[in-house]
Amino acid sequence: MTLALPLAWMNQSGPAVKAMVEALGLSAEQVPDHVIVVHDDLDLPLGRLRIKRHGGPGGHNGILSLITTLDTDEFCRVKLGVGRPPAGMDSADYVLAPFVAEEASRGDAMVEQAVLALECLLADGVAAAMNRFNQELIADS
Repeated sequence: MTLALPLAWMNQSGPAVKAMVEALGLSAEQVPDHVIVVHDDLDLPLGRLRIKRHGGPGGHNGILSLITTLDTDEFCRVKLGVGRPPAGMDSADYVLAPFVAEEASRGDAMVEQAVLALECLLADGVAAAMNRFNQELIADS
């Protein structure tokens, strides 16, 4: 098992992930079973986790970079809800900004749940992790 945090911007992470896949000696056919991407999601409210087996980019440029570079949308995603930016705020500025004080505990709890979701994913598989974690909205601690 390998955990990687590419040093590239998320929007340009495809080449870094492809290089990692190649360095690990994984074939294109092995990507769906060996690559899990954890990323923010503006379409989910803060505190909501969603695990997906595959799919389109949904407006997320980082996922588009991965799909384009890996030439597949067949990889698991753990989406971390961050909600929508306030009116007039650029999405990129919003996702790069720290949580405001009243959101911090929910963000911290969501990250803790994401770790549990990843452990479940690895130990019990995608279906079990989806059943357990796709339903939960993380409450403020």
